[in-house]
Amino acid sequence: MDFAIGSKVIYPSHGTAVVTGRSEREVDGEKVTYLELSVAAGEESWRGGALKVSVPEDRAEDLGVRPAISADEVDDVLAVLAVTNVRVPTNWSRRFKNHQEKMKSGDIYECAEVVRNLSLRERSSKLSSAEKAMLGKARHILVSELAVSWDCSMEDAGDRIDAVLDGLAVA
Repeated sequence: MDFAIGSKVIYPSHGTAVVTGRSEREVDGEKVTYLELSVAAGEESWRGGALKVSVPEDRAEDLGVRPAISADEVDDVLAVLAVTNVRVPTNWSRRFKNHQEKMKSGDIYECAEVVRNLSLRERSSKLSSAEKAMLGKARHILVSELAVSWDCSMEDAGDRIDAVLDGLAVA
């Protein structure tokens, strides 16, 4: 994958990032080129501003750095959000671990499942503070990627996602 400076990529644990540059560092006697990424901090971030991340360029794809999904694939993500007959563990720790694994995958479809599952649960019962934080992070990652795919603002992408989630009925 070509990581052009100024291009937008998806960094699995944080969402959309911009390639801001390259730097070289010496690691174990070898020169290694790093991609410098700037990730917009989410609402849940205490840092404010942007988060700076460095990733070895030759390992970026292995670490999950990838382009945003295409506009065509967005419909598939929205279809995942719209599913209401899902089985989620009732045991809090199993459910939380299941959602953590989905988030670690870096897969946008699994991220959408977490947003959907926690949004549905939030409507029918209270979320723990840990699940609220996870929902916020998952939503930020989902919104940031779909904003790139749709070429729109984060706010517009969030509104579109909310429109799909608002159509979900609580069982």
